[in-house]
Amino acid sequence: MSAGERLREERSRLGFKQEEFAQIGGVNRNTQGSYEKNERTPDLNYLSAIAVQGVDVLFVVTGVRLLAAAGSLSPMETSLLEAFRALNESDQDTLTRMAAGLAAVSKTT
Repeated sequence: MSAGERLREERSRLGFKQEEFAQIGGVNRNTQGSYEKNERTPDLNYLSAIAVQGVDVLFVVTGVRLLAAAGSLSPMETSLLEAFRALNESDQDTLTRMAAGLAAVSKTT
């Protein structure tokens, strides 16, 4: 799988359309398309901008998932983190509050 294919996979995983993703990265839709076709290579400014949206830049560049590289998370933790990253910011906040509440109750039982 090429870097362009991995970039497209990450964009799809996060639920962005090509034009939306291009805007996040500070490029036009044609440039985004050329990245995904592996015709051009994104620069560091672009990669930094998309990383803020939850893109696993290590995966895009090397093909190795960040979580796999870290190796310290269980499969359940990895699954939970991937699902969390796919949520919008509001849902992430809600889930964080719910998890904190459950953890507090769990400590008392």
